[in-house]
Amino acid sequence: MDILGGKMVREEEKTIEEFMLKFMDDSAHDIEHVYRVLNYSKIIASKYQNADKRIVIASALLHDIGRKVQFKNPEKCHAKEGGEIAYAFLKKIGWNERDCQHVKECIVSHRYRTKNKPVTIEAKIIFDADKLDVTGVIGIARTFLYQGYVNIPIYTVNENNMIHTGKKEDPSSFFREYNNKLKKVYNLFYTEEAREIAEINKKHSECFYNNLVEEITVARNMKFEGI
Repeated sequence: MDILGGKMVREEEKTIEEFMLKFMDDSAHDIEHVYRVLNYSKIIASKYQNADKRIVIASALLHDIGRKVQFKNPEKCHAKEGGEIAYAFLKKIGWNERDCQHVKECIVSHRYRTKNKPVTIEAKIIFDADKLDVTGVIGIARTFLYQGYVNIPIYTVNENNMIHTGKKEDPSSFFREYNNKLKKVYNLFYTEEAREIAEINKKHSECFYNNLVEEITVARNMKFEGI
């Protein structure tokens, strides 16, 4: 069965999927994250006749396989490492040089915090699909999972016991991550399809964050008579 009218048959997709599954043990970047990115990628790619669906599907499935390397050594970039692993794997199963290199470039350029920007339509689709999973409440939930894993708190306080508002220079916290990444991701999308989905999710995330800040503020400042 062809996928999106492209050249990738289900058997080939399954082979790539099975390889990907060997690398997925991060709760914030787990199998379901990959499947959501894959689904977003297919939805966006279906709007672009010139997009190589085979490249898109392979890149979506393999985009986070470098996470293990980065966890073991935070100095490493999971996108760069994942690109190299994907390139070697696709070469091994018989892909040609051009397509292996293209998938590698899609993976290398999908990361938000690098200077490697997506150039091809396939790379832009992967970037957008991955960033869509950072939007909305699901993006907040994934951030909590990851930051809990590495012992980063929801918020921090200054020497006057006032909550840091999440400025870039503040200590690491969810508040800082929200204000310096999650809130800004909505301006980064390349495709109109992704922007439309993100705009809906944006309202959900803003509502959640504002409620969270309000509840924390009330809980910290509430006074009780006689205690």
